[in-house]
Amino acid sequence: MEQKKTGKFDALVVGGGIAGLQSALDLADQGFRVAVVEKDASVGGKMIRLSKVFPTLDCASCITTPKMAAAAHHENITVFTYCELEQLDRTPSGGFVARIRQKSRFVDPDKCIGCRKCEYACPVYLPDPEQGGFSARKAIYVPFSNAIPPIALRDAENCILCGKCEKVCPTGAVDFFQQPEEFVVEAGTAILATGFEMTPIEDKQQYGSGRIPNVITSLQMERLLAPHGPYNRVLRPHDGKEPESIAYIQCAGSRDQSLGVTYCSRVCCMYAIKQAMLLSGSLPLADITVYYMDIRAFGKGYEQFFQNAMAMGIQFVKAKVAALNEGEDGKVKLRYESQEQGGGVCEVEHDLVVLSLGLVPGWDPQGHCAVSTASDGFIKTVLPKIAPAITDTEGIFVAGAAAAPKDIVDSIVEAGAAAMEASMYLKRTAAGRAGGEARQ
Repeated sequence: MEQKKTGKFDALVVGGGIAGLQSALDLADQGFRVAVVEKDASVGGKMIRLSKVFPTLDCASCITTPKMAAAAHHENITVFTYCELEQLDRTPSGGFVARIRQKSRFVDPDKCIGCRKCEYACPVYLPDPEQGGFSARKAIYVPFSNAIPPIALRDAENCILCGKCEKVCPTGAVDFFQQPEEFVVEAGTAILATGFEMTPIEDKQQYGSGRIPNVITSLQMERLLAPHGPYNRVLRPHDGKEPESIAYIQCAGSRDQSLGVTYCSRVCCMYAIKQAMLLSGSLPLADITVYYMDIRAFGKGYEQFFQNAMAMGIQFVKAKVAALNEGEDGKVKLRYESQEQGGGVCEVEHDLVVLSLGLVPGWDPQGHCAVSTASDGFIKTVLPKIAPAITDTEGIFVAGAAAAPKDIVDSIVEAGAAAMEASMYLKRTAAGRAGGEARQ
């Protein structure tokens, strides 16, 4: 594996989601040079994959894309995509050295112009995870239409090596023999904005482990609702019919000791209500039911958002869903224990069921970085109530859902706090070094 060394930066931001981008922009606007390292082929994180955001129902892409573009074109920011942080070590001077692995795109990023001719020529079709697996992509592809950078990458595992992409590329960017590279980033401080992942649907055996047709995840529903989604409308993925009855199952991956996720993921109630309201607009004749244990509408305007959903006719049933089973004609049988008056076990059928999965850490620092994690696996903060960005390692800060489940608003606010903590640390260490040199 070839190894090279990059220039020095003032700050390293690990993660190019909304929190990482906000931290990088705040630091860069203060004149600091920032390196952003993102594991995906494009910056934007989970937010660029959403349809709209609660409680304002603003377009998620309209908010995220300008920040993506601003970071990519900022003179003080260098973005490294499709990279993994291998090791982050502290130096005696108080700075940090990061060893980073650049994964193989099999496309030269300096030559690729994003024309997508390689993608059009490729004969291989594969399920597209960017669209929830509901539509297809090619074996060589640009991740999505507004990806930044708009550079193609090749799926080496599924490529049939026909060579058509190489023949049509006008700049000769396709490189079948490209190897991973390692490079080093030296920085005065680091911000971890590594985000979250959803709890795996395969772990919920009582809900079919992902094998029941027309049982989908909340992120898959986001793609169905998105204006640039796979169908341009909401359809059942199993047979393409419009669903007449839709159910949401809350706490499908949170507050569950069997999964080891005993905490509340905070955003599940609100994103389910948001999606239910959007569904009510796109499918006005459909019955929409939310099965919940507790509605936790904790933020500003969130309770009114919940009240608006009930006023729109969305049904909320206080119950714990015990099991899902496949029914006739693509329907899903739902068995639950009612917690309302009378109680008892009930059975109903719905055309489409959405699982409100919880949030788990997106990255484990163990073996890569000296910061500690809390009992829930998220990065530990030493003063969560008064300084939520400070970790137990001096000079390393945390932003967004890397520290705990949180919504977009809180992620952006805490990203700004992390940037401020990092800038103050840089100024302190710079003053300390200057004083030491003066005394010498």
